[in-house]
Amino acid sequence: MYVCLCYGVTDREIREAAESGVSSMRQLGKELGVGRQCGRCACSAREILKESRSPDYMALANMLAQPA
Repeated sequence: MYVCLCYGVTDREIREAAESGVSSMRQLGKELGVGRQCGRCACSAREILKESRSPDYMALANMLAQPA
């Protein structure tokens, strides 16, 4: 799903950035441009970033990354 229409950033890209170490909206803005233009995406992007950095999400991502 597109989160930032100004820069064409999807929720998947935000999650990938979080997995790569991005931990703040400031970093996310520098990396992907999220929240830098009109700002309408900031709340959604912040929530996705927060969710992606949670221990539960990381545990699930690591489990799914393991071969069956």
